Amino acid sequence: AKRLSALAPCLSPHCIILRSTLFHIIKRDKSIPRYTNVPLKLESQYASGGQIPVLITAAEDRLGAAVSAIHSVYSNTKANVVFTIVTRNSTVRTTQNSYINPEQLKGKISQDPHSAEATKPLAFARFYLPLYIPEADRAIYLDDDVIVQGDIQELYETALNQARLQRFLMTYMGFLDFQKESIKKLGLRANTCTFNPGVFVANLSEWRNQNITGQLQHWMKLNTQEDLYSKTLGDSVITPPLLIVFYKRHSAIDPMWHIRHLAANRYSSQFVKAAKLLHWNGHYKPWGRGAAFTDLWDHWYIQDPTGKFHPIRRHADDDKE
Repeated sequence: AKRLSALAPCLSPHCIILRSTLFHIIKRDKSIPRYTNVPLKLESQYASGGQIPVLITAAEDRLGAAVSAIHSVYSNTKANVVFTIVTRNSTVRTTQNSYINPEQLKGKISQDPHSAEATKPLAFARFYLPLYIPEADRAIYLDDDVIVQGDIQELYETALNQARLQRFLMTYMGFLDFQKESIKKLGLRANTCTFNPGVFVANLSEWRNQNITGQLQHWMKLNTQEDLYSKTLGDSVITPPLLIVFYKRHSAIDPMWHIRHLAANRYSSQFVKAAKLLHWNGHYKPWGRGAAFTDLWDHWYIQDPTGKFHPIRRHADDDKE
């Protein structure tokens, strides 16, 4: 049976590398600070082009979601996928992968009680892709509330235009306050379609060349001073800086690789089963109540051996059968 592979870029005291035939723990050089921006130099994992790097986060209360997503990816591809799993310090005993440092976000996000979920540090891991995957020229980012039904190699090999990211379409309306002078100066149009940041393929070479992380941090910090983001949408803390920085720097891919709003849209079961990636974005999650097509998520659910994660709509005895 194929095992899950996970590569953490050694931003934590320990780094676990899992391969199909190899399991070992690399201790971090104590001379390197825990939250350094210079990862421990490992043998290049991606230079040969034979591996597909994917980043996903693992919140302590949603570990089962990340495991289900990873399970679905591995079960539908023969490619050598390497997962970088980013988690909080408090979760590391369970996941033993990369930490995200909350200090990286200090002074860059407002403590808005109405957007508590979106201001959790893990939500910003996608802003630091080259930091977590330093050896790769491109990488895939996945939210943990997805299931992949297609071969992820197809998504990874999608053609990327120079200096662009490959993402899915949505609209600027509801994310930015177009009355603010800093937004007006950008020349953005409120009805311009752009991407959803829950699933994307990133050109990491251009990300580094253009200092995309630095640009994102600039807009995050400026928002704390000028309140640039609209309050219309709940995830407006994460999406607005991405919309600004990647304006006209992204392109669309096959929409079957990102079927969203599974709680709100009445898709046919045939359509959903044919989709290559399902995303339960929004309030209703497939491990909770109210989401549609939860049977497709259940297919990839693996019981948490620690007993901490359990779909609340399932009876506790279901996992014992």
